[in-house]
Amino acid sequence: MNAPSDPDNARTLEILDIVQRNEQVSQRHLARQLGVALGLANSYLKRCVKKGWVKVQQAPANRYLYYLTPTGFTEKSRLTAEYLSTSLSFYREAGDSCSRLLDQCERNGWQRLLLCGVSDLAEIATLRALERKVTIVGLYDPSSRRERFLGKQVWCDLHEAEKHDARLLTEVSVPRERLDELNVLDDGVPILVPDVLRLELCGE
Repeated sequence: MNAPSDPDNARTLEILDIVQRNEQVSQRHLARQLGVALGLANSYLKRCVKKGWVKVQQAPANRYLYYLTPTGFTEKSRLTAEYLSTSLSFYREAGDSCSRLLDQCERNGWQRLLLCGVSDLAEIATLRALERKVTIVGLYDPSSRRERFLGKQVWCDLHEAEKHDARLLTEVSVPRERLDELNVLDDGVPILVPDVLRLELCGE
C-alpha cells in the first residue's frame, strides 16, 4: 500500500515518472503500468498535456513521443515531495497504531497473531512485533497470489491458518469488506483494528 494521498496526484506522479523514463511509451503500455483501463490512462495523459507538463511529438509509423516539459519536471518534483511527506506521516501514524495494539496483545497474553491483509501496514506491524513478545504466525489474504510475505506464510483460506490468539486487520484496499468478513465468523478470536484505518468496530 502506498501512503494515502489524492489518487489523481498519485496517478499524475506515476505518469510523469513513466514518461521521464521512457519517451516512447505507448498509451497501452501506460495503462498497463498504471493498472487502469486504456481510456482512463488516455484521459490522465491528455490532462498532463493540457496542463503543459507533457509535450507530444509525432514520430514515424504513427507513433508518438512524450517529453516532460520544464513545468512537468517542476510538477513532478512537487508531487514527489508531497508523496514522501505523506508517506513518512503515514508510516509514523501506522507504526504508533500498531504498537498500541501489540501492547494490548502483550497485556492480554495473546502471543500468536495473524495479520489479515498483505500490505505496507502488515509490514509495519511485523516490524513492530519484533520489539515485543508477540509472534506473527502468518497472514490471511484471500486476494493475494503470494505464498509468503516477509518470510511468513500467506493463506488464502482462513481455516488453513496456523492457530492464533488474535487477528490484526492489515487490509488497506478493502478494509471494511475484510473486517465484515472476519466479524461474520464469530469464532471467538479477537479482531484488532488499527485506528489508522479509520474504521469503527461493530457495536461502537
